[in-house]
Amino acid sequence: MAYRIDFINRVIYLILFIWTTIILIASVISIHKNYEYANILAKNEAIVSIKKDLAYRSWGSSHGGVYVPITKRTPPNPYLLHIKNRDINSTTGLQLTLMNPAYILSQMMKEYSEFYGTKGHITSRILMNPKNKPDKWEEKMLKEVEVSKKTKSTKAFIDGEEYFRYLRPLVTEKSCLKCHAFQGYKEGDVRGGVSVSIPMKQYYKDALNHTILNIVIIIFIYILGLFVIFFAKKRATEILENKIKDYEQHIFSLVSIIEKRDSYTAGHSQRVANYSVLIAKEMKFSIKDIDNLYRASILHDIGKISTPDSILLKPGSLTELEYQIIKEHVVVSYELLKSVDIYKDIVEIIRHHHEHYDGNGYPQGLKGENIPILSQIMIIADAFDAMTTNRIYRAKKSVTEAIRELNRLSSKQFPPKIVPFATIALKDVIVESTITQQPKTKIEKERFSYFYKDQITGIYNKSYLEFVLANNYSQEFQMKSINMMYLHNFSQYNKKHGWNDGDKLLKKFAELLKEINNSNFIFRVYGDDFITLNREKYYLLDYRLKLENFLLDTGISLSFRYFDIKREKISDMETLENLL
Repeated sequence: MAYRIDFINRVIYLILFIWTTIILIASVISIHKNYEYANILAKNEAIVSIKKDLAYRSWGSSHGGVYVPITKRTPPNPYLLHIKNRDINSTTGLQLTLMNPAYILSQMMKEYSEFYGTKGHITSRILMNPKNKPDKWEEKMLKEVEVSKKTKSTKAFIDGEEYFRYLRPLVTEKSCLKCHAFQGYKEGDVRGGVSVSIPMKQYYKDALNHTILNIVIIIFIYILGLFVIFFAKKRATEILENKIKDYEQHIFSLVSIIEKRDSYTAGHSQRVANYSVLIAKEMKFSIKDIDNLYRASILHDIGKISTPDSILLKPGSLTELEYQIIKEHVVVSYELLKSVDIYKDIVEIIRHHHEHYDGNGYPQGLKGENIPILSQIMIIADAFDAMTTNRIYRAKKSVTEAIRELNRLSSKQFPPKIVPFATIALKDVIVESTITQQPKTKIEKERFSYFYKDQITGIYNKSYLEFVLANNYSQEFQMKSINMMYLHNFSQYNKKHGWNDGDKLLKKFAELLKEINNSNFIFRVYGDDFITLNREKYYLLDYRLKLENFLLDTGISLSFRYFDIKREKISDMETLENLL
């Protein structure tokens, strides 16, 4: 699950990065375009302004100039003294002066500048009027236009304020020679230029207002996009989590079914998971590691689905061959889960939970720190649960005894770095006293009979007698007396009547023992001998007559032995057999 969630997160972060990048680029482009548009507007205004000025100049030039009354605003041009009839009297008696095209243009620029804040200027490198002296920018541009005869424009500062500056060359026309021939110009020469400077302040202000509006819109779009992205992330995560939840429910159900195949393993995986988490928390592992360890512990025995019932459900000790077969469950668990994406983080933990620190474990015989650290924790948790749970072939250890065993086998079976943490984490664990491998339900008893019931008579066999004697100290048994009954000459009965009738006789005899005996613990041993175990003093000899009557005319005789378990200190079959 963590693997898939991480993948979704990475995709979302990538989309978020791309979306943020797009928005930032859009913002930069918007700002750039707004200020670029301000430059375009300023340039257009400069062009329009010069065209207007040149239109006035062209009109004045086409008329050879204009005579206007002499006033404070239009005094005689001192730089036109060389022109005859510069000043004349009109028929009305008014004193008139010639306003040539250049004079008209300069006057228009002055008026325009006062109204709109633009700066207009007729300029030339060969001056007729000192007022037309070029500044540094105009000097540079005039040199260029004298060669290219093309307009020039740039942004530049004038008195600390930024302007868009535009210069258009003035090409000498025939009408211009009236005033400028003495300067050596001829028709077609560039004799100067018309310069205009448009203040950028208002355009930048407008651009800023547009930029703010655009940014507000962009931020709104960005937030809307974030909402869509995170909503998509939430939905994708929910869908994935639901799919994973459904999948894991199926897997966990399968584990539960596997565990319910016998009473001991029921709950085993959950207990191992709980113990593993306690140890991992004591070692300060991350939440992610603890989650992976928990899930691995829940699934660590799923490979037992391939283990035959005859081995998995066997209550007694396993033979070497059976042990080799059951060890395969680790490999099967690994093979089942390794191809499932959501379990990629935990398959190696599961694979090595039966390794030993000294290298004597399985399946790969890994040694020491070559065993994954989370597997090392599960090794201890798995062994601890095995030690503190009743088994048919041995009694459980107390928590204290189990921890003592962990420390005794530290550096051998168990990793020495983890045992101290496990000692602290598990010391207060309370193990359910009801956990046992004894059959409880009818189905469990039926399974149990496969191993410990005599197939002919339906009563218990010698293997279960060995177990009861070994665990007689527990509250589950506490037997006090043993009755041994021998059937003599039974082999002769088989020879005479056949094995089939012999089996029928044994079965009926066992049913009679059930009727007269006050204990459910009746065993068939050594073929034709029977033993009963009782929690009180009980003498089977008291029913001798009834039993002999049952065997009348069969040729079979009976003999009896009685033992007090406590007095004779009987705790195993070897002690009992020595008394027989």
